[in-house]
Amino acid sequence: MRNSLLYFLTCYCFLYGIPGREIGIIPYGTIIEAVLLILWITVLVTVPAEERKSAGVDVVYLLIIWLGISIAEVVNPGASVAGWFFELRSAALYPCLIVPLGLIILRTHRHLDMFLILIIACSTLASLNGLKQLYIHPSPGEQRFLDGGGYITHILWGRLRVFSFYSDAGQFGASQAALGLSTLVLALGPYKKKTKLILLVCALLQLDGMLISGTRGALFALVMGAFVAIILTKNVKVLFIGGILLVGFICFLKYTYIGNGNYQIYRLRTAVNPQDASLNVRFNTQMRMREYMSTRPFGGGLGTIGAAGTQYNAGTYLSTVQPDSYFVKIWAMYGVVGLTIWVSIMVYILGKCFGIVWRIEDEGLKVKMVALAAGCAGTLFCSYGNEVINTMPSSIAVYLSWAVILGTPVIAASSKTNMLIK
Repeated sequence: MRNSLLYFLTCYCFLYGIPGREIGIIPYGTIIEAVLLILWITVLVTVPAEERKSAGVDVVYLLIIWLGISIAEVVNPGASVAGWFFELRSAALYPCLIVPLGLIILRTHRHLDMFLILIIACSTLASLNGLKQLYIHPSPGEQRFLDGGGYITHILWGRLRVFSFYSDAGQFGASQAALGLSTLVLALGPYKKKTKLILLVCALLQLDGMLISGTRGALFALVMGAFVAIILTKNVKVLFIGGILLVGFICFLKYTYIGNGNYQIYRLRTAVNPQDASLNVRFNTQMRMREYMSTRPFGGGLGTIGAAGTQYNAGTYLSTVQPDSYFVKIWAMYGVVGLTIWVSIMVYILGKCFGIVWRIEDEGLKVKMVALAAGCAGTLFCSYGNEVINTMPSSIAVYLSWAVILGTPVIAASSKTNMLIK
């Protein structure tokens, strides 16, 4: 039952935007907390205590510490309690609840394969819906989203920035880039030709989804993730060829005008242009914030910036700032002290995941873990330019990816029979 619930939650975090836009009526995001509560009750009742004390305990402790810091921010005089509660969920509660669940529940090759199949299938479905949105027409709910103000950021120069059934084009593009890369890495793995072909088609659809989103920051998820994947393979030939291709791709975007007639390629090319107006607006915003934040080492409080700031802390300086970057958002909410702690935790988790993947000897298992590690690195790096890692579905994809990588010793020791990806 617990596995089925976790699989349901994974799919739901990708798809809940559909009923949210098309039906409305209830806050569908709260169902995530309800399922997490049921899952934890199920785990506490059915899983022996010894089994719950599994690998990755140090990471779980770090996430608990971050949750404690986030809870303590309720006393920050700069934020309302309602805004604090709203932001607490995505900033600290979700990783603290989801990562241990993944460690406890996803313990076999079959569990790992099912997780991979679900996130690839859901992401590919989002790609197909995005293509429909662009080349046919948006659904009624998607059109209402655009008419209700979404057009301001999602229709530029008469061109639609595709968002599919995600919260916005930024999340869609970044998720498509990270999971598209993961799927492409898997397609190069030691599997049957039919499996490789299916994975390759899914990867191409997702990477096309990245392009049609018009999300320039997604390029960095792709490049950083690819760099990590190339390094972790420990294959000199792959390292050499992959490095040349990666550098060539960046040079193609930065030093040529080839493909500028295609809007998606033109939009992506602006990501490597340091003179881009949008990029400079972000830098100027950060410069203005620096003076304000210099007297607030512990930040303005959770929920003071972004959507929560506008809704719960209107009239304050931070509520008028568009953070864009999740790193900037952490800085604004927690101050330089909190930002330093958060970055340190993220670097530690990624470093530990990379170390585990580096030591894997089984080729089939290694490819899967390299794919997940690359996706996680790309998502975190992309979060410097957009709010990505704190928003579904990127959140659950990253948190469960951490869990299965940290749980590699347990998965490796399980039987390989009944594997789904061979």
